[in-house]
Amino acid sequence: MKIALLISGGGTTMEAIIKGTLNDTLKGVIPSLVIASNSNAGGIEKALKLGIRKEDVLVIDPKSFESREKFGEKIIEECKKRNVDFIGQYGWLVMTPDNVINAFKDKIVNQHPGPLDTGRPDFGGKGMYGIRVHQSRLSFVKKVNRDYWTEATAHRVTNKFDEGAILKREQIPILLDDTAETLQIRVLPVEHKVQIETLKDFINNTVSEFKRENPLILSGEEEILEECKKLAIKLYPNG
Repeated sequence: MKIALLISGGGTTMEAIIKGTLNDTLKGVIPSLVIASNSNAGGIEKALKLGIRKEDVLVIDPKSFESREKFGEKIIEECKKRNVDFIGQYGWLVMTPDNVINAFKDKIVNQHPGPLDTGRPDFGGKGMYGIRVHQSRLSFVKKVNRDYWTEATAHRVTNKFDEGAILKREQIPILLDDTAETLQIRVLPVEHKVQIETLKDFINNTVSEFKRENPLILSGEEEILEECKKLAIKLYPNG
């Protein structure tokens, strides 16, 4: 399975995946292309140091295109050049164009650092990325005084942020003295594990979708959730 890894920042999950392909943790996965959405992404240097060819590590900045469609066409073009058949979004902060989603239907997944609940209020959506997710989850569980855990998640990509079907997730306990920073540190290696296991599922044709029986956010808690999200964005304006 030839994959393209899409990044916008430090690329730690991309790094873990590429290392997995080098040490046989991810047999059958070939990292064929790394796309960064900006030239400052720290993951660019990581990819090169791990042996990805310079011509296969690209910066495709959406700001350089006159439309999202043109941006998507460039991504598709570079994927086709390398016979890519799967896309993983690992810290990719850009809204993926519809034409890319359609071209890789059921073969494009996203990493999210918090719990999601497809079709219901959750810890995803616009502006919910990075440490903001950890802060909003932490604030919420303390306010409602239950469910002292968070989750690392892999989900399908749709044309709305974090609304695709959940494919895999793993819970991490929230400790009484946790801060957003300490929670982020403990969740990160689990994020790597979840994304690697999701790729194995695609290789082994064992992919399944998960739907929660009970909602994350109970009736009447929607305003609390929104307050927690707004606070997280205010505390971490840069994500």
